[in-house]
Amino acid sequence: MRVPHSLKDWVALDQRLTLRFNRASRNTFWRGFFTQISSLGNGRFWYALALGLAMFGGPTALPGVIHMVVVGVVGLITYKLLKRATSRPRPFMRSDDIVRACDVLDEYSFPSGHTLHAVSFTVVALVYFPYLAPLLIPFTLLVAASRPILGLHYPSDVLAGAGIGALIAGLSFCLV
Repeated sequence: MRVPHSLKDWVALDQRLTLRFNRASRNTFWRGFFTQISSLGNGRFWYALALGLAMFGGPTALPGVIHMVVVGVVGLITYKLLKRATSRPRPFMRSDDIVRACDVLDEYSFPSGHTLHAVSFTVVALVYFPYLAPLLIPFTLLVAASRPILGLHYPSDVLAGAGIGALIAGLSFCLV
C-alpha cells in the first residue's frame, strides 16, 4: 500500500479501510457481537461501572466516580460541538458498499463519541482503579473497532475520538 500524499489520498484510504472493517458486519455473529458492544459502549456499560464502583467501592471510590462523570460531561460537550462544526457524513451515507449494521444516534461521523468516551473513561478509571485494566482495555478496543465494523465511522473518526478522549482525560488530571 502506498503512502497517501494528499488529502484526497487520505480520504480514499479512510474509505477503503472502512470498507474492509465493514465486511465483518456481513457475518451474522460478528454483526450481533459488535452491535452489542456498541450498544454497551453507548453508556450502559459506563453507567453500570460507575454505579457499581460507587455502591461497592466504598467512600474511597467516590472521587474516581465523580472524576469519570465530569470527564464524561466534558467529552459529551466536546464531541457534540465537533460533530456540529465538521458535519462529516457517516460512511454508509457516502458509499453504497458500506452497510449500516445498526441504528445511529445522529447523522454525523467525526469524531467517534463512543471511542472518545471509552478512552476517556478508561484512562480516568485506570488511574483510580488499576485492577480494572483487564476488563476496560479490551472493552475499549472492542468499542473502537465496532464503529467502522458497523459502518458508522471511518477509522480516522475513531483515531480522533481516541486522541480527544485521551487528551480530555489527561488534561482533567491537571485540574484535580
